[in-house]
Amino acid sequence: MSSDEKAVPVGQTDELWLKGPNVFLGYLNNPAGAKNALTEDSYFRAGDVGHKDKNGDFYITDRIKELIKYKGFQVAPAELEGLLHGHHGIDDVAVIGVYDKARARETGTSIIQWFSARVAAHKRLGGGVRFVDVVPKNAAGKILRRTLVDKAKQEAETIQSKL
Repeated sequence: MSSDEKAVPVGQTDELWLKGPNVFLGYLNNPAGAKNALTEDSYFRAGDVGHKDKNGDFYITDRIKELIKYKGFQVAPAELEGLLHGHHGIDDVAVIGVYDKARARETGTSIIQWFSARVAAHKRLGGGVRFVDVVPKNAAGKILRRTLVDKAKQEAETIQSKL
């Protein structure tokens, strides 16, 4: 479903909404959670981003809360991470949205050039590249983006305090 609540064409990625007799009626003892998750016409807003292919199969590609908003576009970090894994110098990677105009040019230039040749303009690494020793993950192997976002904010605050 698009942000204006219209069905999207086959192959286009957007938020998944579900409806049917097998979809839950709400969260137990959490009416506020149910109000946010269910539309007035009983669609469940799953919080997942995905698309339907020409065969009618659905593919979940990311979570709404992890999307990076850039110049009116919503960019799925998992898609970018999948591409970045193809670079010979990258063992592991996590992509988060960070606006840092002052440091945007102090980046891994060769990685940005390599990556930019493979994605649309709105998916490029405009916030730059940060190198870490280990990408933080939970026990299930899921990237802890919130940890990376917090670290990036802390770095920005440290830089601002030194000015």
